[in-house]
Amino acid sequence: MDFLAVLNEIDNFIWGPPLLVLLVGTGILLTIRLHLLQIFKLPKALSLIFRAQNAGSGDIDSFKALCTALSATVGTGNIVGVATAIHAGGPGALFWMWMAAFFGMATKYAEGLLAVKYRETDEKGEIAGGPMYYIKNGMGEKYKWLGGLFAFFGVLVAYFGIGTFAQVNSIVDITKMTIGLDPVWTGAILTIFVAAITIGGLQSIAAAASRIVPAMAFIYFLSTIGVLLVFADKVPAAVSMIFESAFTTTAATGGFLGATVMMAMKNGVARGVFSNESGLGSAPIVAAAAKTKWPAEQGLISMTGTFIDTIVICTLTGLTLVVTGVWCGMENGAALTNAAFTSAFPVFGGYMLLVGLVLFAFTTILGWNYYGERCMIYLVGTKGVLPYRLVFILLIASGAFLKLEAIWILADIVNGLMAIPNLIALLFLSGICVRETKKYMDHLKTGKPYEEYED
Repeated sequence: MDFLAVLNEIDNFIWGPPLLVLLVGTGILLTIRLHLLQIFKLPKALSLIFRAQNAGSGDIDSFKALCTALSATVGTGNIVGVATAIHAGGPGALFWMWMAAFFGMATKYAEGLLAVKYRETDEKGEIAGGPMYYIKNGMGEKYKWLGGLFAFFGVLVAYFGIGTFAQVNSIVDITKMTIGLDPVWTGAILTIFVAAITIGGLQSIAAAASRIVPAMAFIYFLSTIGVLLVFADKVPAAVSMIFESAFTTTAATGGFLGATVMMAMKNGVARGVFSNESGLGSAPIVAAAAKTKWPAEQGLISMTGTFIDTIVICTLTGLTLVVTGVWCGMENGAALTNAAFTSAFPVFGGYMLLVGLVLFAFTTILGWNYYGERCMIYLVGTKGVLPYRLVFILLIASGAFLKLEAIWILADIVNGLMAIPNLIALLFLSGICVRETKKYMDHLKTGKPYEEYED
């Protein structure tokens, strides 16, 4: 068995039923313990995006924290990942993405809450938080090694996974396919922009994200709505097909080979988690930097990230694939979504997707640069920041020319390994999440300040 085959076996084992059950199971447990908070408190959470108090200590306001988290979360998974899931599992995969997102909202809430609850201030006076800190400060010093394990895998994901090659290759492919731009020029332009923004640290990244993320979400929303309007008569049948295919085998049609319910479920859950990152522990790293006194307040704001990412954006992508009928063709990934856009708008559909994909991938690079940097600081201190940033920029520059299958598989592996320490901590600290939630809900009724509550 060669090296690539061994990596594939490891990847299939890590992303097999045990991890998917742990990911979804954690969300189910938190949903029960928090009394369906993602349903009953969603209106409150959405209102907090723009009306949070921003009264506590922190480096950035809650809106910028959400935008930075969304910049990393809303990426190629929303376009390429959805297409891959439906291509392999049929339209029913989208239903299982919704299920993963529904329970993932409770998970993301807990992550944001714990990030604020157990954050620290580093030697430069900046806020430091995320799974490694709520493992150390919440579970206790004897579990510090588990936080170190999370941080180690976090750096690897930033360097070799979601943060670099996956995004750079997507940008290179779509620009070459749509406008014929040479990968050398794409790589050079991308490297300059990434370097200019990331050298400035969190403030620079958050400022860029708070401008780009709302704009890119709005542009992509209008683009997909445009496709759905062109095929408006097919929308009811498409929705019906999504629900039917989730519970019955999808028959082979066109270039589609057919899919079982298990295939739809596995692809939907796996791609859903990969897209919204609920349970992976990435978003709480930046949630910790939000200006707030209330851990539960930031938890609610963080929860909206999963709602926006999967329930809104992934749904729009999935519907465009189903209503246009391209899902049963021979294409896959970005080419499949491109086929959907061009079937609605033959002249400029490809350009619409180009703008969306480039913005999605670029902002993911920015967000993951910050995540990896905070993980590096946890491991070696602030002296590791400059070397980390330089290596990250070099990897972005080389990403336009590297297409090593082994690196992609390795990225998937470290992505899964990163989730395990975080999920253990979420299960261990679920009682804290319940207690902090009760405090905040009481505060909303009584106006009692945080300092008056017993810890």
